[in-house]
Amino acid sequence: MACPFLEEPVDVEAQILRRALRRERILHLFSGFPGVIGCIDGTHIPIIAPSVNEGDYVNRKSFHSINVQIICDAANIITNVEAKWPGSVHDSRIFRECTLSTKFGHGEFTGYLLGDRGYPCLPYLLTPYPDPEPGPQQRYNLAHCRTRARVEMTIGMLKARFQCLQRLRVTPERACDIIVACVILHNIATIRGEHCPSEPNISSDPNHEHPDPPTDIQDGRAVRDTICHNHFL
Repeated sequence: MACPFLEEPVDVEAQILRRALRRERILHLFSGFPGVIGCIDGTHIPIIAPSVNEGDYVNRKSFHSINVQIICDAANIITNVEAKWPGSVHDSRIFRECTLSTKFGHGEFTGYLLGDRGYPCLPYLLTPYPDPEPGPQQRYNLAHCRTRARVEMTIGMLKARFQCLQRLRVTPERACDIIVACVILHNIATIRGEHCPSEPNISSDPNHEHPDPPTDIQDGRAVRDTICHNHFL
């Protein structure tokens, strides 16, 4: 069910590679944050209790779900979806084990993803400062927050378009298929400029939280400090 860059049936990977610079410029224009090619977040899609491995699907809020990783660009196109993990699995593990993470680690993409503190700070995945000092670090965090709000808006649009995602009454395997199908249809609707049926709530997902943030990796912190020094003084 993992569908890195939605290679099939919609070749969004080719689109993101062709349009990465233009998307980065759009993100930079409205946020002042340089080098961003996508924003990442997880969202829990509630499901009925499965008959097999039921406990694996219980998340920290005590309901059954699929934890779905979403990456979007500045135009609310979902450029990556990982829809195969039970609700008990942490966001950081989902990213660590996905194909896209390996590609970033091998240097196949130029630019940064922005994520919240549910993720480790990596050279290619930048997170906020946990305790920002006044000045550049606070300005960095503000730009980071404004830019990353795009993925929260995108998730809100996806759920507004497909009310079935409020709770899927199918097996986990079938739920993953439905989630990926909804993402593809969302992208088609967005590319065609179709109106979202209701205004998405861009506040934090009430079904999602990020407990126990992973320890930052030194290389990621160094990249973050360099960006902060070069762009937010």
